[in-house]
Amino acid sequence: MAAKRTIILGVTGSIAAYKAAEIASQLTKAGHEVFCVMTKDATQFITPLTLQTLSRHPVLVDLFAEVKEWQPSHLPLADTADVLLVAPATANIIAKMAIGLADDALSTVALALRPECKVLVAPAMNGKMWLHPATQTNVQLLQSRGVEFIGPEKGMLACGYEGIGRLWPVDQIVAWTQQLLT
Repeated sequence: MAAKRTIILGVTGSIAAYKAAEIASQLTKAGHEVFCVMTKDATQFITPLTLQTLSRHPVLVDLFAEVKEWQPSHLPLADTADVLLVAPATANIIAKMAIGLADDALSTVALALRPECKVLVAPAMNGKMWLHPATQTNVQLLQSRGVEFIGPEKGMLACGYEGIGRLWPVDQIVAWTQQLLT
């Protein structure tokens, strides 16, 4: 096992958001500090309480929620993270990260990361969205900045289509994340 490290698990509004629970659980069991940051859309698929229980840390959803410290809660996360893992990542968050848009907790944390923090993105979306030229351009731009992508894979999608867009298997996402920490 790698030394205890800090991982931010970004969860977005994809039906695959429920798999973030297993990711948070496995990374926590491996001895890492896991802090979950959710988009508001993600809360339609999985509750913050689930991720809070599995990660053993409060979940950040709202930048303007009351905090006990004087400093905004997203800045200490961004300052101490070793890895930002966005799983599942929608086309929306990929676009925000590519253009530097910071209009919610997750996109703000992503923009405020220290340069040595590694970023791993695990997309999950409809295949047409994944293959759209705008998404592919955003992926290429992020890759040119050092962002790593794992997936998506082919298979039956939640929307009923067969094709590319499924979240990569959880155990492989966890393994890749841990590899980034070594």
